[in-house]
Amino acid sequence: MKIFSVLLIAIAALVQPYAQSATQQALAAPLSIGIFADADSLPLIVAANEGLFQREGVAINLVRFSSAVERDSALQAGKIDGAVTDVLAVVLANQGGFPLKITSLTNGRYGVAVSPKSNIQSMKELEGKNVAVSLNTIIHYFADWSATQAGLGAGALNLVPVPKMPVRLEMLLSDQIAAAVMPEPFLTTAKLRGAKILVSSDDSGLEAGVLAFPPAVIAKNAGAIQRFYRAYWEAAQRINARPDQYRSMLVDSLSFPEEAARVFLFPKYVAPRLPSQASIDNAVQWLLSKGLIKASPKHADLVDASMVSGW
Repeated sequence: MKIFSVLLIAIAALVQPYAQSATQQALAAPLSIGIFADADSLPLIVAANEGLFQREGVAINLVRFSSAVERDSALQAGKIDGAVTDVLAVVLANQGGFPLKITSLTNGRYGVAVSPKSNIQSMKELEGKNVAVSLNTIIHYFADWSATQAGLGAGALNLVPVPKMPVRLEMLLSDQIAAAVMPEPFLTTAKLRGAKILVSSDDSGLEAGVLAFPPAVIAKNAGAIQRFYRAYWEAAQRINARPDQYRSMLVDSLSFPEEAARVFLFPKYVAPRLPSQASIDNAVQWLLSKGLIKASPKHADLVDASMVSGW
């Protein structure tokens, strides 16, 4: 009997740490990730809806934002743990004293569209023309990037600030503006209504959309973020294999207009990876040229390769 009691105590001592560990994991607060209504965020929606995060043993709360300002405020207030964002926003956050690190690229889309009544066929023909953008944003950066890639000099486009996307779209379609730079789903909607897409980010080589987390969040949740990425990539591969299956999700979860969802060209999602140093350097130089930052940040302050190493 004494031997039996000793065995019970020994077994209890062995089981208790595992029971506590399982309980702690079950009670762990979910990671809150900020998303937008765009193609970058779709793999996260799929992973949540199809139980892929749960399968990987990670709790994820997706929080949708309608503006970058709201997202950045939530990040800095600690209301979310990470976000779908862009290289420029990460650099600006660090410059403003809020540490933030890129953990991978995402696969979104921005594009330059010209008015349905326009005969313009190329970026070069936009020289001197009015182009609607939101100033000092990734949209502005893409406009300048596209102009440079087309061989146009600095200031070749007459950029007109139109911050609100619905207004920008209507100005383009009513021929009040020669061209507009827009994200999805506005880009597809513009095309459906007769606009011509001159160039888009997914065929221009621009590496701009990213997922990012504060270093403190990464340090505390490294394992959870790695499991998050396994679920993300599984979801991305499912979309790549059967894109038509996810058109309804564009409407239901990301508020795409039904007409846009029916013809939306899904990006080809790729395995999680970091932007090249050249891509980050180009973004930094652009910010410096606009006077939006005072000095070049260290590359190591902007990226954390450990979350997607080995992909």
